[in-house]
Amino acid sequence: MAIKTTELLPSSSPEELKKVLQSVASDWGDVIDDSDALQVIPLKGAMTNEVYQIAWPAKNNGLARNVLVRIYGEGVEVFFNRDDEIRTFECMSSQGQGPRLLGRFGDGRVEEFIHARTLSAADIRDPKISELVAAKMREFHDLKMPGPRKALLWDRLRKWVSVAKSFCSAKDAKEFCLYTLKDEISMLEKELPNDHQEIGFCHNDLQYGNIMIDEETSSITIIDYEYASYNPVAYDLANHFCEMAANYHSDTPHILDYSLYPGLEDRQRFIKTYLSSAEKQPSETEVNQLVDDAEKYTLANHIFWGLWGLISAYVNKIDFNYKEYARQRFQQYWMKKQELLSSSTIRQKINVNGHVSISLKKVSDS
Repeated sequence: MAIKTTELLPSSSPEELKKVLQSVASDWGDVIDDSDALQVIPLKGAMTNEVYQIAWPAKNNGLARNVLVRIYGEGVEVFFNRDDEIRTFECMSSQGQGPRLLGRFGDGRVEEFIHARTLSAADIRDPKISELVAAKMREFHDLKMPGPRKALLWDRLRKWVSVAKSFCSAKDAKEFCLYTLKDEISMLEKELPNDHQEIGFCHNDLQYGNIMIDEETSSITIIDYEYASYNPVAYDLANHFCEMAANYHSDTPHILDYSLYPGLEDRQRFIKTYLSSAEKQPSETEVNQLVDDAEKYTLANHIFWGLWGLISAYVNKIDFNYKEYARQRFQQYWMKKQELLSSSTIRQKINVNGHVSISLKKVSDS
């Protein structure tokens, strides 16, 4: 059933949106006389924006024309610069990646509707689909994008700590250790592998909902680049592995199940495919090194999305338990920190008599 756009879309500028849709339709030889001609379908699973499929009958044959309308989430400007994100979107489109930008309006944009299926939580654990995703990640990381080729991760984390402090209650700031978190970030920046790390253009949010597959050609499309930037590729791999614990379409979408985190053999298989897609066969040493690096970078990823969840609890109105999600990510950080940084957290101190004492850095359970 057709639904009036102005009644369904929570846009602050519905008339501007209508004009953009009419312009897009005109470019395709169609006419939209009024909003009643539009069919609007909300798409589930988005946690930063609200997303809609909008269709209208084509003038010549009456078949449905489809576009995707993205309404920007409230408060998300604290996470990224929207103009930078649009430039990334346009640059990706010019390189044949993802959907085309069709138009912009006050609080959103209109994108090409990709006729492909969005992956499910189970799909990214399917070995055949996982191989396709691994090869696509390699292609994505090799893209030549504007800006300096250096990691943005650490500066972004420090900024988000400051943002979280400005929003959070004293109780939350204490629970989530906000006043010591910058020290943790500085420690990770020092301890995580840096010297041999490849820097690539990373998606930084490669969860299943941001991956689409064409069932006929088996081609993969990566979408939604809000958080994309240059970073260590090990970090992006770590993020993808962590996302395998999530199912954002369940009855409890904020709950993470780390029993679904990929085992060592699955991570080795994924990374071997990832490295092989660069037109060379990686050695076992190269595969194991990147597997180990990615596992360590999960610590930075837990802080990243922990902060995101905590801030979102204060600024985003989407129906999602952001604070509980943040709590789980921080719990994983504190639980895994000692295990993953054992070689860094154990300090051997030789006293003047030549004796060796070993001190362990205390790990909070938060």
